[in-house]
Amino acid sequence: MSSRTQNASSLPDTLWFTRCPVPTATGIAADQGRLAREFAADGIAVRSLQDAPPEVAADHHYTHALTGLFREGGNVPALWARSRGEPTRLIGLTWIEERQVVLVRAGSGITEPGQLRGLRLAVPHHDIGIDFWRAMALAGLRGALGLAGLTLADAELVEVPGAESGGQWSAELAALRDGTVDAVYVKGALAVEAARRIGAEVAVELDAVPDRRARVNNGTPRPITVHQRLLDEHPELVARFLAVLLEAADWAADHPEEVGRILQAETGAGAEGVAGAYAPGSHRTLRLDLSAERLELLALQERFLREQGFLAASVDVQAWADPEPLRAARELLRLRLRLRRADEDAGAGSGGGGGRTAGFR
Repeated sequence: MSSRTQNASSLPDTLWFTRCPVPTATGIAADQGRLAREFAADGIAVRSLQDAPPEVAADHHYTHALTGLFREGGNVPALWARSRGEPTRLIGLTWIEERQVVLVRAGSGITEPGQLRGLRLAVPHHDIGIDFWRAMALAGLRGALGLAGLTLADAELVEVPGAESGGQWSAELAALRDGTVDAVYVKGALAVEAARRIGAEVAVELDAVPDRRARVNNGTPRPITVHQRLLDEHPELVARFLAVLLEAADWAADHPEEVGRILQAETGAGAEGVAGAYAPGSHRTLRLDLSAERLELLALQERFLREQGFLAASVDVQAWADPEPLRAARELLRLRLRLRRADEDAGAGSGGGGGRTAGFR
């Protein structure tokens, strides 16, 4: 597939990407400059929404109303935007085990899911368009209770106003420390560090459960979405963007130390927090697909969010997904690999380096 099949004058001057502060192929690709290099010859700048001025960034990380935007982030905002009528398409899913636990105060004696019955469980509330923090807590607590055949109705859900400052999970962990609640759900690298600071103990380790359905939440599975307009007008750009992510995920699988460094920058956590949040081998799980299993798990999340009142309308996950861009991206990579090998063979035969690959995009 050539990168020059489109009229250059019709190409956008900028492609945007946004990702959450978690492990993503987008974050890896951006850190290494892969995205910028891919589109430089076309005169297309590739910019992070996180680095854009407020008048440009607005709330597009959640609404996805920017037509030139690729988003790799939590499924709660992605499903919410789609349910509100934003014409996005789901073009990939990842599943990265990002430590999910229910914490209790030290010495509480709570070590099993069944002991959560009747306890006061923290449910944060944030005054934002889509309260994904609240959705995460409810889904995590639902997963933990479900391990004992319980539901959210079997516990007392305590509203905890979200902290305006202090970091992720700070309000819930403060409520736990102060005895306002008996248990909180947390996930990720910063949560690991924060929990250690207050001496909280793990009551339920959701990552230890073989059934992935217990861990379905905002980041599991994590979608990659694109605006329908960009896909309609420039499908080749979308395929090329995904090809870069596929290459970045392949690179990450062989470079655990470098990935650890990138994750510290992406998450804002230290080495200890990253190591505690992501199990050994996590660097090999950044690859994206649209497998039937992942789509089914996302559909479970959609139903839960709808039942809890987070979605304005239902989202048909199967209809939302478009497998063609990912198929085209994989085909593009296969073509590039064949050309590179041909150049290597030609160079070996002539005693010099082949020149075709250098200019191929």
